[in-house]
Amino acid sequence: MLHLSRGITALNRGLFAAAKWLVYAIVLLMLWEVLSRYFLAAPTSWAPELATLIFGPFFLLGGPYLLHVGGHVAVDILSARATGSVARVLRLVALLLAAAFGAILLWFAVPLAWQSFSYGETSYSAWNPIIWPAKFFLPLAALLLLLQALADAILVIADEEAA
Repeated sequence: MLHLSRGITALNRGLFAAAKWLVYAIVLLMLWEVLSRYFLAAPTSWAPELATLIFGPFFLLGGPYLLHVGGHVAVDILSARATGSVARVLRLVALLLAAAFGAILLWFAVPLAWQSFSYGETSYSAWNPIIWPAKFFLPLAALLLLLQALADAILVIADEEAA
């Protein structure tokens, strides 16, 4: 089980490492939009929308790994002072709540993403791109969050240090 836990964490670490580069694509798109609008007097209809579509995967793929490293905002009034088995139980409860959140989000996101795909949903803007590929990142991220929470719970139960 520890091997599986470390594999899930490695997968999420790799996805996070790849997704963080998407911010540069967003910056370049917005830079092009500004240059195009103010210097060429020819604003684009696609750059802001494409930046928005890229931001979703950028944001969502970082979440599972940030859960692992504790990068989320947390109210840790109790857990910051807890030690030993109390700290482990609090960490396990938090991870099980994160897993429940991931499971519920996955339950509701899969039908929405599938519906978007089956309808060939577009944004209905002037550019009008298909948007279902971006929507499929929500159930993917929910699944990865669920798996990461369970992987970290395995580490807590095994009393292993998170790597």
